[in-house]
Amino acid sequence: MREETEVLIVGLGPVGAALGVYLGRMGVSAIAIERDSEVYPMPRAAHLDHETMRLLHLAGGAEAVAGASQPLSAYEFRNAAGELLMGFSPKGELAPTGWPWTSMFHQPTLEHALRARLATLPSVSVRLGQALKTWRAEGEGVVAEVETPEGVKEISARFLVGCDGGNSTVRRGAGITFDDMGFDEPWLVIDTVLAGGVTRISTVGLQYCDPARPVTSMPMAPGRHRFEFMLLPHERPEDVVSDEAIAAMIAPYHDPAQFGIERRAVYRFHALIAKEWRKGPVILAGDAAHQMPPFLGQGLCSGTRDAANLAWKIEAVLRGRAGDALLDAYQAEREPHVRMITGMAVALGRIVCTQDVEAACARDKDMLAAPEDKRMNEMIALEGLKSGVLPGGGMVAPDARFMRARLDDAAGFAPILVVREESEASRGFAASGGFAVSLSALGSGAAFFKEMMGGAPALLVRPDRYVFGAGETAALLAAWKAYLAGGGVAANIAAA
Repeated sequence: MREETEVLIVGLGPVGAALGVYLGRMGVSAIAIERDSEVYPMPRAAHLDHETMRLLHLAGGAEAVAGASQPLSAYEFRNAAGELLMGFSPKGELAPTGWPWTSMFHQPTLEHALRARLATLPSVSVRLGQALKTWRAEGEGVVAEVETPEGVKEISARFLVGCDGGNSTVRRGAGITFDDMGFDEPWLVIDTVLAGGVTRISTVGLQYCDPARPVTSMPMAPGRHRFEFMLLPHERPEDVVSDEAIAAMIAPYHDPAQFGIERRAVYRFHALIAKEWRKGPVILAGDAAHQMPPFLGQGLCSGTRDAANLAWKIEAVLRGRAGDALLDAYQAEREPHVRMITGMAVALGRIVCTQDVEAACARDKDMLAAPEDKRMNEMIALEGLKSGVLPGGGMVAPDARFMRARLDDAAGFAPILVVREESEASRGFAASGGFAVSLSALGSGAAFFKEMMGGAPALLVRPDRYVFGAGETAALLAAWKAYLAGGGVAANIAAA
């Protein structure tokens, strides 16, 4: 017997789980299948930025992560002599979103929290121990064959979303290839538990740009620490994974006895972006759509942004408020952002991964020419989306209060209209499923929105919390409607 759903999510890592929560919060029916029957117990992703924490708050995972994370006090790049080449430090404890600028976190904690949130959503069904076998197009959607403990079963879905990682079955089955950005380096990743109940040995993330062997040293969740060692040209994975080899690599930096090894694995750090993120009803998100070196810690951050961007577009199409072309705006908006971040990560990686001694000396001389205080910068701020939003628009701050609640909590996963005065247009927006609020109801947060609005009567914020535009209320809502209908093209001009 064939089962029907609106969205079939393949892969229940953090990206697939966040997507499921967003869809479930909007009442979309979804089935999420995952090959493994349990959350993978070892940490993999390491870093969440403040914007991602804000999006994970909307998905129900941020609070658990906050209790199992370590904000960085600085991120430094040092040469073989220990001299500072460049560094980044946060401006203040919290970012404008109300979350720490950086959170080095424990991935299993996040996954358990997201799955717990999924379990509360009646329109979403989680199927563990099930794997996608194949699918075929049928009508506007797909019919998937899924391997289950009871045998192969069919699931009919309007959309199939591959959140199934770098070796994505969905991507390969759709025949989608990668654009290779030319970075491919082998690294040994070591996750450790600190001995003797020690919580942390540092709050500084370090890149040792030593041509003899580039090394990464990162505080993780309390009680954990990560090392990454670049493999040398003559080394094979089996040469570097023994306890003895790992201890010898740690010894120049710390006493190896401080660390109990939790996980050891050799990875190739790639810079790959899928050429197509959507083929009709088949869509990619997270590592299935893009992979980047870890030097900015933006892999999972980018996947979470994918999920938030995609979810409300799918819901709008399913409910008839948007044309199918709106889903083409997903890649149009997200790929430039991912490509920019990946390019930055590759540039940092090339600084770190230099193994030629002469080239490293030239690099050091050039970077050390600046005074040391000029080599430290504020934490890297990512640009906002460049399509379908106010030009350069980033996320709005969530700390405004509405009826003693955070604005994010009051609005849920819905578009937000902030107005100077209520009107028939704003009331109609609220009646149709949006969240409308006047400046007078925002308390201390009103000043932030007044500044962002300039002299405009209204500001519209998308469900993924990017600013759509500012203007006269009725005209702004007309631009939003045109954006939905036209796949983002018309409104990008009107809202600007």
